[in-house]
Amino acid sequence: MDEQKRIEHQIELATRAVALVKDEPTRHRFRGFAEELKRKLRGMMRRGQVRARAYELWERAGRPADRELEFWLEAERQLEEGDERRGAGGSS
Repeated sequence: MDEQKRIEHQIELATRAVALVKDEPTRHRFRGFAEELKRKLRGMMRRGQVRARAYELWERAGRPADRELEFWLEAERQLEEGDERRGAGGSS
C-alpha cells in the first residue's frame, strides 16, 4: 500500500473510531489524530504538485543542470499565486 493510501486508510479508521467511542477525551484524541493525518496528506499532495510543476518548468527551460532549487521555488510561487486567486475568486 503506498503512503497516500495508507494515510487515507488511517484517517478513515480514526474517523470511524470517533463515532464509536463514548469517552470524550479519547474521541478528542482520535479527532486530533485524524486532523494531523489530513495535514500530512495535504502536504504530501502539495509536494507532488510542486514537483510536477517544477519538472514542467525545468523541461520548458531545456533541462538545465544545477538549477533545481530555482525551478522548485518558482513552482511553489506559481501554485501559491494560483491558490490566492482561487481564494479571492471564491469570496466574490
